[in-house]
Amino acid sequence: MAAGTLTPWLIEVVGSAAAVLGTLCWLPQSVKVIREKQTAGISLAANLMLLSAVSLWMIYGLLIGSWPLVLANAVSTTLVLTIVVMKIRYRHPQQTDRPAMTKGGNAPTPL
Repeated sequence: MAAGTLTPWLIEVVGSAAAVLGTLCWLPQSVKVIREKQTAGISLAANLMLLSAVSLWMIYGLLIGSWPLVLANAVSTTLVLTIVVMKIRYRHPQQTDRPAMTKGGNAPTPL
């Protein structure tokens, strides 16, 4: 189906659906990282590239005056930036099951 056979309203619906889905797809990952404070399975390089891409799309939207493009990519930028910040902050896994230190500074030896 060629774009010429679609109504402008239908074209806007398709674009809006893509913007909403493309933006909200990062919400579950952001929430998971914030809740669990664990980022071992997340690629920092991939998320930095994605952050660059959505930021540039947002700037492009500003330059051409496309507010739906700006809004969708501003939300995406915020969500992906959250993931990147948490990835950097929790780069090393937190150890919660460390043995307590003894008075001399050494951990007790297991039996």
